Amino acid sequence: MHKIPVTIITGFLGAGKTTLIRNLLQNNDGRKIAVLVNEFGEVGIDGDLLRSCQVCDDENEAENNIVELTNGCLCCTVQEEFYPTMQQLLQRRETIDSIVIETSGLALPKPLIQAFRWPEIRNGATVDGVVTVVDAHALSSGTLVGDLDALEEQRQADPNLDHETPIEELFEDQLACADLILLTKTDLVESAGLEQVQSWLQQEVSPSVKQVNCNNGEIDAQVLLGFNAAVEDNLDSRPSHHDHEEEHDHDDDINSVELICDRAFDPQALIDQLQQQVAEQEIYRIKGFVSVPNKPMRLVLQGVGNRFDTFYDRLWKPDEPRQTRLVFIGRELKREPLDAIANI
Repeated sequence: MHKIPVTIITGFLGAGKTTLIRNLLQNNDGRKIAVLVNEFGEVGIDGDLLRSCQVCDDENEAENNIVELTNGCLCCTVQEEFYPTMQQLLQRRETIDSIVIETSGLALPKPLIQAFRWPEIRNGATVDGVVTVVDAHALSSGTLVGDLDALEEQRQADPNLDHETPIEELFEDQLACADLILLTKTDLVESAGLEQVQSWLQQEVSPSVKQVNCNNGEIDAQVLLGFNAAVEDNLDSRPSHHDHEEEHDHDDDINSVELICDRAFDPQALIDQLQQQVAEQEIYRIKGFVSVPNKPMRLVLQGVGNRFDTFYDRLWKPDEPRQTRLVFIGRELKREPLDAIANI
């Protein structure tokens, strides 16, 4: 019985992981790929988005090959959800060519990889490689720990902040685990800025880790799959900030708020309201589906900072409620002003 190769897709919020996996499923070269989606928040936005790819022969196959883990950080739920899910997939190993796991933007990759050392899992699966998705536009703009000078200035200005922020440590841990770095949204970055980003990243990773530009998730499956790295066997060569901790502590101030309503929205009017909320609260990520008046198709909305992207992905199903469903991820988010959007 062969071991199923597992590719872990990690990266910060809004870097483009789901878009990458969506493209992989649509261009799978005949591979049978099982997908585990680790969603922060109870509304399974990413899993629903992946199901709309329509790459499976029938709806039942789609349901069986896409699994959502919805309890937040994967490294905290491996025993509750990851372990039984992997056991179910390993029972079908002869019908699965590979497994792809999309981690939450807030999850540490290393504890997940360590789970593949468990005898019940390592006998049937191996971590083929870790792909870290990086938003080049964000880094070049000095956000999401892209501007280290700005972070240092922030530390100097705040006497209570005498160590690296959890988000910065998380980003560095994601880079430390990588076998490949995918730079997304490079089309939004001028050549000089892109070279600066690439140069900085190269200093942060092992010389063997390559960087590949990737726009709209479009990349050959052979680049993502087939590293044969057996990552679980050489974790000592991938140091992280949390190596000497028995268990890691999360930034407990980070939370998610869901907005579900039957109202339809004009897209631009909704984005204007969301941008106002971004200005008033520390919101890292907004994603979800929007019902648009007089439109038979569902609108996908994804936002990072004050930048928003939208596209229509499919028709609303006849038996599906035409609801607007959004998930907000940020720090100490207040529900009331977000709920008020539904009544404006």
